[in-house]
Amino acid sequence: MSLNHVRPWRDIYRRKSRQIMVGNVPVGGDAPIAVQTMTNTLTTDVAATVAQVQAAAEAGADIVRVSVPDEASSEALKEIVRESPVPIVADIHFHYRRGIEAAEAGAACLRINPGNIGDEARVKEVIKAARDHNCSIRIGVNAGSLEKHLLEKYGEPCPEAMVESGLEHIRILQDNDFHEFKISVKASDVFLSAAAYQGIAEATDAPIHLGITEAGGLVSGTIKSAIGLGNLLWMGIGDTIRVSLSADPVEEVKVGFEILKSLGLRHRGVNIISCPSCARQGFDVIKTVETLERRLEHIKTPMSLSIIGCVVNGPGEALMTDVGFTGGGAGSGMVYLAGKASHKMSNEQMIDHIVEQVENKAAELDAAAEAAE
Repeated sequence: MSLNHVRPWRDIYRRKSRQIMVGNVPVGGDAPIAVQTMTNTLTTDVAATVAQVQAAAEAGADIVRVSVPDEASSEALKEIVRESPVPIVADIHFHYRRGIEAAEAGAACLRINPGNIGDEARVKEVIKAARDHNCSIRIGVNAGSLEKHLLEKYGEPCPEAMVESGLEHIRILQDNDFHEFKISVKASDVFLSAAAYQGIAEATDAPIHLGITEAGGLVSGTIKSAIGLGNLLWMGIGDTIRVSLSADPVEEVKVGFEILKSLGLRHRGVNIISCPSCARQGFDVIKTVETLERRLEHIKTPMSLSIIGCVVNGPGEALMTDVGFTGGGAGSGMVYLAGKASHKMSNEQMIDHIVEQVENKAAELDAAAEAAE
């Protein structure tokens, strides 16, 4: 699918995949790429888990995954599903019965790991539960938990082993006439992940869930994920994504959306274009951007804002943004609206003024969108 006919060098052609449903969220086909995260609270602490799900949803998460390690978590899942504003994926490892219980509890999708879920007979029972409860499945291949026979065959985790693992599990699902599934082939190594995803993308038309597993902390994990997921998305591979960070799940959602926004694949909230600042800056750019990011988190409408410290690039960047501010002299700068110089504003008042201008523009865009429906 071409995303930009005017500038062909920005075109991304998404891989053609089947579409499935994860609760009420379409995944694959021409559906928007869904952003996921995962809770890190004890699932049995229903209040804390629901609060984390709601915070993730408010940040833009389309789907949230919850770990189900024991029977008590299966019981808690029922209430979590009831109170969740988004579909819940149940994360299942080792105990196939947790998958059955999660389907019965109302999970929208079951994530099962071929490397540890058990033999084919057990997988069949999970498939039956998923079918009976209108639940999709994610086949979650992980380089760190590949099946023993594949490690013996290939000697180590490699793209071929990961693809073979995924295809073996796809066969089991298809042999049982179950087709509501997506697949992931994750590794913590960016090169291994990218190669495995390219291989599975060629081998199946199933929707693909992207992730660099165990990517690291907020900074290092963001960089790894941006490189790995960004390149795959640029190639048109990927129908859902999760940025795996040792951080608050809300940060995962933010980073996921920023990756998609940078490629023009999803648009949500204010895209701030800002300079790194230098001695020419007419105001404190870094502090201003930090404050604006916080003050504008409530804006969901896709729009752009340029915050540039001086007139070297400021006017040019403002030409392409909805709202802009460029630093000048004598303690004031120029406000740009819809790409045109509008009026001057003092540095002391400019943050409140920019927030007001962004809110006004968002309301204007929302009204226009409603009128066009």
